[in-house]
Amino acid sequence: MHVEMFPTGRLQTNCYVVSCVETKEAVIIDPGMDFEVEAQPVFKYVDEEKLKIKFIVNTHGHQDHINSDILMQKKYSVPICIHEQDAYFIECLGPRSVVDVLLKDGGSVVFGNVCLKVMHAPGHSRGGICLVGDGVMFSGDTLFAECIGRTDFVESSPKDMVVTLRKIVGLPDGLLVYPGHDEVTVLGKEKLVNPFLVNLKL
Repeated sequence: MHVEMFPTGRLQTNCYVVSCVETKEAVIIDPGMDFEVEAQPVFKYVDEEKLKIKFIVNTHGHQDHINSDILMQKKYSVPICIHEQDAYFIECLGPRSVVDVLLKDGGSVVFGNVCLKVMHAPGHSRGGICLVGDGVMFSGDTLFAECIGRTDFVESSPKDMVVTLRKIVGLPDGLLVYPGHDEVTVLGKEKLVNPFLVNLKL
């Protein structure tokens, strides 16, 4: 598996192109570009690496993570995937906005020899997910380096976030965490220094 990160938009959302090294099949996670020109580095990378995009996957439905879903779908003619409880965000993008795959807890996103397990992670939004693979976790806006996502939106829930974080604490320490914003971190480190995780063990 190879992961390429593209910070995009005014909120510097991390868009990821995740590919299977053996088959060149790939997915685009959270294309949150504000303008079409911001998508050009992604298009260039996909072309240069000769990748075959299979899915567009959203960790949740907030605009800074889904802005370019339709642009990417038009470019690659692939399904848009999001958790069923956040699907309405996609439908609000416009008349051509259709969710093709409704993700559920325990499901999988498979491309080439890569399998990313879907872990429902409500808290920041009702339909937030984390994608957990071999040595990696794409945490969306659930978990950041030494912080977590906001829980003060209408569709957020501090109570649900605590339940989600308890599930995350149970995952292996060695997971590389690719968050929706800011830098990549390691779950074992977060268990030691992230106050929102440390306090769960008290």
